[in-house]
Amino acid sequence: MQHQTSLNTPHPPCASNRSAARPLRTVVHLALLLALCSLVGVAGAAGGRVTVYPAPAGETLSQDYQVSVEGQTVPVYLAKVGPADEKRRWKAMDDKKNSADFFDLASFAYFDLLGGPVQVTVTSPEPIAKARILPNSLHLTPVIQGRTLSFTVAKPGNLTIEINGEIFRSLHLFANPPETDVPQQGDPNVIYFGPGVHEVSRLVVGDNQTVYIAGGAVVRAIIKPDETFHISGYSGLRTYAPSFELKGKNIKFRGRGIIDQGGCTTHARHMLSIHGSDITVEGVILRDASTWTVPVRQSDRVTIKNIKLLGHRANSDGIDICNSRDVTVEDCFIRTLDDLIVIKADKGQGEVKSIIARRCVLWNQVAHALSVGAELRENVDDVLFTDCDVIHDTGREWALRVYHCDAATVSNVRFENLRIEEARHLISVWIGKAVWSRDREAGHIRGVSFKDIQASSDPLRVELKGFDAAHGVADVSFKDVVVNGRPLAMTDVKTNAFVSRVTVAP
Repeated sequence: MQHQTSLNTPHPPCASNRSAARPLRTVVHLALLLALCSLVGVAGAAGGRVTVYPAPAGETLSQDYQVSVEGQTVPVYLAKVGPADEKRRWKAMDDKKNSADFFDLASFAYFDLLGGPVQVTVTSPEPIAKARILPNSLHLTPVIQGRTLSFTVAKPGNLTIEINGEIFRSLHLFANPPETDVPQQGDPNVIYFGPGVHEVSRLVVGDNQTVYIAGGAVVRAIIKPDETFHISGYSGLRTYAPSFELKGKNIKFRGRGIIDQGGCTTHARHMLSIHGSDITVEGVILRDASTWTVPVRQSDRVTIKNIKLLGHRANSDGIDICNSRDVTVEDCFIRTLDDLIVIKADKGQGEVKSIIARRCVLWNQVAHALSVGAELRENVDDVLFTDCDVIHDTGREWALRVYHCDAATVSNVRFENLRIEEARHLISVWIGKAVWSRDREAGHIRGVSFKDIQASSDPLRVELKGFDAAHGVADVSFKDVVVNGRPLAMTDVKTNAFVSRVTVAP
């Protein structure tokens, strides 16, 4: 096992890189050479169409599935996910101290698709009677023979395979696009984690730096015994600074490897925190977040692309965009216990503006899939959720929501070209008071549109609710929204007296 020296304090770029890279250089260099030799063989044998990364020694692999691509074995990893049993799932959210005790095990595998199409084969311990591949919008139909199924993948994407009706202990398959301009180990501005297992307690990444986590790497986030902490508002839980903190300008965090935060107690620390400008996060897999996985705070021009998030603990939000502008989230897979992609605005930290989330595959286990709120104390404008698939919504909140508990004005929020395969609570645009409220005054919602949405919802629930005559919901439109196989009708939309100018077409 390889161990990354723990980094606990901010430092200038070059010093940070040297201290991070030097302990790894000798051992990782050899491991990297061996891995590269292996990869050359894999890519060559598959006609140059895939890159498969060997799993590091010391990583427990799944026994539930075997995966091969173009005849090459792909390692299958384990991830703790929200329990199938609903009561245990609620317990995982509400019992903060013991949240980590409530989970089921799903599996995942990843490879790079250099050129398609490629043949994927999945083998199960039991005979396969039926199977489906999600999202359904990809129209992938497996061929089943005994204990195996096979199908063709023509382009990169994030797939979920469900065998014999098993939903929660499913297999997630991440087919990445090829990497370009891969950072080089030894570059003074690159913090490099090569294939193998590493440990990090805290790493602050500054201006013009790149963190690279190679395929075949698992970086385990830990808490050192001498780290300082403070008590959070949740039942006296200890909280620490983030495991990885991107703080500054022109920062990249990328790769194909895995970050695992299972070594941190629940609510201990955020996994990957962003606070700066011109920041890109791409490609990595983030597993078992202690609390929020990727918070983006007071930032400008941030791109989050093709990352995969798997979490099961209380408040393990996926991506929280707070008081930031010009943020794009695209081509991601998120299956976490709490909110998946959510917009928030804390007091005195700046407005939220120009946010796009697109082409993401989402599994909502307890809370919201795509949401604005609840904490909205500064204005929010120009938010677009588009071309996303919600493959499951098994939670107790809402799939699509504007959830306003404070005093700001929320305007120009669009939900467009969405495919929702399962929802218990479909759409909510709401102003009110809740446990999250901090402002005395209520807020305003002006201009929310739902367009080109295909959904299944049982029961069908669509609600619009203003607070009072001075704090209402106005200008909400539904166009080409089809639910349970029929167009949404005005009679399906439940409103109160503080909602105005609602249209449903056709």
